[in-house]
Amino acid sequence: MPSAKVLEQKKAIVAELTERLKGSVTGVLVNYKGINVADDTALRKELREAGVKYSVVKNTLLSRACEEAELSGLQTTLAGTTALATSDEDYGAAARILANYAKKSKDFEIKGGYLDGEVVELDVIDKLAKLPTREVLLAKVLGAFQAPIAAFARAMQAIVDDGGIEACLAKKAPAVAPADDASPEAAPAEAPAEAPAEEAPAAE
Repeated sequence: MPSAKVLEQKKAIVAELTERLKGSVTGVLVNYKGINVADDTALRKELREAGVKYSVVKNTLLSRACEEAELSGLQTTLAGTTALATSDEDYGAAARILANYAKKSKDFEIKGGYLDGEVVELDVIDKLAKLPTREVLLAKVLGAFQAPIAAFARAMQAIVDDGGIEACLAKKAPAVAPADDASPEAAPAEAPAEAPAEEAPAAE
């Protein structure tokens, strides 16, 4: 029978795993059988740089943590060797890195996972693995915001290249019609015609 100290240690591990499951946006379980030391080191480094927590776990302890975190649907996957990868922010990082490695190894395989507190099927994890990296997504969003600003900047640069605002306005100003050859002095207005004189009354 395990000692009280061992039981306390297990309780602490379960509590830590439970908080980790609850505090992450996504998690992936893998069977790491067959991975060598060099590949494991490289894989852990890549995951760590992507902000993903990765650790080997005991199935019995993780099973209790899944139950407490209301992810009991993962318990059916807890057989053989198990490693847990969780991410607190990036939805696709863990799935993308682990799926990429699984393609290179016939023994290393993804067993299950969850998304926002819900157990998901393997096809959902496959879709997560195909998401662009966080940096690419941020670049696309930033590009969308910068598009109007870039257009304005190009327009201003075109004005500068054309000699400034006044030069551009001069190019767009309508041409002034040429003056007539007539003398600038206004011609005198014609005198109105005299009204016809009234006929004198006939003499009686």
